[in-house]
Amino acid sequence: MTDELTHTEQTSPTLPLNTLAQACKAAGDPLRMAILRLLGQGAFGVLELCRVFDIKQSSMSHHLKILATAGLVSTQREGNSIFYRRPLVKDDTAFDHWLRSTLAAIDASSNPDDNLAAPAVAEVLAERARTCAEFFARHAEDFKEQQDLIASHDQYGEALNELLLSLAGDHKGNGYALEIGPGEGAFIPALANHFGAVTALDISPDMLALTQKVVDQQALTNVRCVLGDATSLPHSDNRYQFAVANMVLHHVPAPKTIFTQVAALLAQGGSLLITDLCRHEQSWARESCGDLWLGFDPADLTAWAREAGLTEGPSQFLGLRNGFQIQFRVFHKP
Repeated sequence: MTDELTHTEQTSPTLPLNTLAQACKAAGDPLRMAILRLLGQGAFGVLELCRVFDIKQSSMSHHLKILATAGLVSTQREGNSIFYRRPLVKDDTAFDHWLRSTLAAIDASSNPDDNLAAPAVAEVLAERARTCAEFFARHAEDFKEQQDLIASHDQYGEALNELLLSLAGDHKGNGYALEIGPGEGAFIPALANHFGAVTALDISPDMLALTQKVVDQQALTNVRCVLGDATSLPHSDNRYQFAVANMVLHHVPAPKTIFTQVAALLAQGGSLLITDLCRHEQSWARESCGDLWLGFDPADLTAWAREAGLTEGPSQFLGLRNGFQIQFRVFHKP
């Protein structure tokens, strides 16, 4: 018995007291807690955080440095911009366990200042959305040419259709499907062929007009085009057996929210298919293609899905000739 206890003590992950003390001190400030709470929504730049909390850049940088030194925030570079975010928690160490429980406690707490910060957060996200919308308004007619700079549908469409066939086989001609950001509508005919009713949802009226053109040309009577985002659909409308965001996430102001919003719209047993770029350093995509984010770490998508109550399904990865890599990720609603 003694040997077993000794062995357990030696192999169990431990958290050095000085590390824990530093982390607790860093987190034990109301403003820094509020920052960590906000970063639960996604990544934000220093100036964006200054706007939300109405403080000077020097003060915000000071607080972020304390949080970063303690391992409570990490950074990601998007072109010439640096964004702060929560670190990826893998539960591999005692610190991971402590951080997960601490962030959960912060998220669950009530903060009267949230109501004051909410308009500023909404404005920051709206500004990102306007930047993206303005790009699509300018380039709606040459969207395919712009998209082909990164990944044309011709390059990965066959793999996408095969994955759809494997997921939608039981719904041939029945059920409901949702596509978020259908773009030119290249994937809409396949969805219309597999499901009884399809909703094409886009925040850009210019891009939605291109989808509607495909719907009209191919007489897809089971497709309806809706202007808006996932919050435009009532959450009581949780009837969708299948939802897809195809090469959309890198245009979304707060990509993590897509998982939560779609999870509320899926029927039990429904599936979410995300196709998007893996992380890359080709910053020209921000200017040339209107990308807000330079792809995503697969582990981030897994974590966001788990937080939304979704379970991970099969994954595929496809390398492209121009140095990009696409990830096909499937998540299920239990």
